[in-house]
Formats: sequence, C-alpha cells, structure tokens
Amino acid sequence: MNSEVRVLDHTSSVLKNNPLKDPHKRKVLVYLPPSYNKDKHKRYPVVYLISGFTGYGALNMNLSPYSENIQQRLDRLIRSRKTGEMIVVMPDCFTKYGGSQYVNSAATGRYEDYIVKEIVPFTDTNFRTLPRAASRCIIGKSSGGYGAMWLAMRNPEVFGLMVTHSGDSAFEYCYMPDFANFIIDIQKYGKGHKAVANFIKTQINDKQPKGGDFHNIINVIGMTACYSPNPKRKEYNFDLPFDIYTGEIIPEIWNKWLKFDPVRLVNKYRNNLKKLKLIYADCGVRDEFRLQAGARIFCDKLKKAGIKYIHREFNAGHMNVQYRYDESFPVISKHISFR
Repeated sequence: MNSEVRVLDHTSSVLKNNPLKDPHKRKVLVYLPPSYNKDKHKRYPVVYLISGFTGYGALNMNLSPYSENIQQRLDRLIRSRKTGEMIVVMPDCFTKYGGSQYVNSAATGRYEDYIVKEIVPFTDTNFRTLPRAASRCIIGKSSGGYGAMWLAMRNPEVFGLMVTHSGDSAFEYCYMPDFANFIIDIQKYGKGHKAVANFIKTQINDKQPKGGDFHNIINVIGMTACYSPNPKRKEYNFDLPFDIYTGEIIPEIWNKWLKFDPVRLVNKYRNNLKKLKLIYADCGVRDEFRLQAGARIFCDKLKKAGIKYIHREFNAGHMNVQYRYDESFPVISKHISFR
C-alpha cells in the first residue's frame, strides 16, 4: 500500500477581494495514509500542517538529496509504527507581504477565518475524517508555529491538539531587535514612509537576486501588516510600531502587537488552553530569532496557570529543523483520537 498526496483546488469566499488582491483560488495539499484507498469505510484523524513566513503548503513536498519531504517522512514514521495513520492537510496562506500569521487582518485578509471556517470544513467534506476537535491537530514551525498557538488557543472546539516548533512569541525578543536594522535598510529605497511604499512597489516581485536587506524588510512589513493594520493610511495599509527615522517605539502601536503575543495571551485563553489534549512546544537553543526565550516563557506561563504541556529543546538554530517532525508526530499519535 502506498500513500497519496492529492492537490485540490479550493475557491475561498473569505479571501475574495482581500486587501492585497492575493488569489482567492488556492491549492490545498492533502496527504492520505497508505490504507486510505484500501479501506473505504475507515475514518482518520487530521493534522493541519501550516507553513512558516514566505512558505506555503506545496513546499512541504520539495525533494532534497539529503533530506525527506513530508510524504517520505510520514511514510517512514508510519511504516516503522512510530506514528499512526493520519490525514495531513497543507494549506496555502501566502500573501504579497510574505505571510498571514494566520490572523484576521484588515491589511492582508481573514486567514484565521480561512483556516477555521473554510479549510477545516472543506477537508471534512471531501475526506473520511474524524470531524471533531479530539481528532484534529494544528502544527507548524516558525510563523506556522505561531499560527498553531494562535489558532488552537482561540479555537479549541476546532483543534484539540497543538504543536509549535520555534513559533514566534515574546515579541520583544523575536521582532524588536530587527527594527533598528529596518530603519537603516529602508533608506536605500527613499525617505521616510515613501521609502516603504517604494519598496513595496518595486521589490515585492519575482525578480532576482534580492538584496541582502530584503528578508529583514519584508519580515517587518509582513508582521506589521498582520499586527497593526491601518487601511486608512495613504502610503500603505499598516502602521509601523516605531518611528521610521529614529527607531523609537510608538507605544500605542506596539501595544497592538502585544495583543497577538502568545506569552501575553496565556491568561486570557487559560480556559481554552486547558481544553487541549496536547500542547507541545520545542525550539533550538541557538535560534537566530531568539525564539527559545519565547518558548520558555510560554511554557512557564502555562505551568503557572496549571496547564499541561510538553517542552523540549535541541542543539540547533532556526533553519532546516524539519527533522523535529520525527519527534512531534509520534507525540501527536499518542494523544490524538483515532476513534
């Protein structure tokens, strides 16, 4: 028996007419375990695997001579009986600004609603799923890890299990250090707010090579569009949380960001978090974005709130840590409901 990855077209009403005019017709990749096409009556739990910043579902299928794609990895874990058979759904939540953080934003679109209100029902309609929270897990790494935390703590009736690998949290550690570089890097594209508008107009495209400053600029723009949107601003549709010349933090805007920070949301969503069958968080101790601090703070707050969790660390940085799925999928398998 062989597994199968199906590529489905999904037309979204939620993303139609989104602020960035990004496509509302998207590909959804679905991994079907080896027995799916043999046993026509069996139903399966579902894992929603969401991508990091500048990523989308199809990238999980990339082939590499020195690594496995997600299908190869899951096949091996199932074959070795480390993981039970599960459906794995890989949606596309890419935006012009690099990503959505899986939140509803007036600057990018309603991506929380897209996942919760469209992709989950779409999956349950088209596949033999176990359509309940105890049989659904949300997992991701980096911005996908952030999305897993955000979606699970806000929607425990949809996702009963959550796994975050190197997820964005403790915003003062993972985002604020990039602001000082941004105000220097953006000067290459003009003065003040016009420089940001010019970068968006001239650099967000498929022309290569990109400058060494591209990732830092697009990352700050992408996060700002998610956390402090402002559709009424004339230059672009978000408010930077710092003065574009001095870099001084603007408290009223920065505080908007902090309302999205997982470490600051534990108490707010305490009752929801207690409903989850699994909270798993890990991060490399040498993470370049300092996300190990966020994972530690997040788990410490869970502990103080009396919420069960699994916290693991490993000796690596932020990039190319897909091998951590070898740790998390077996844990998911132990906690997810197969009935």
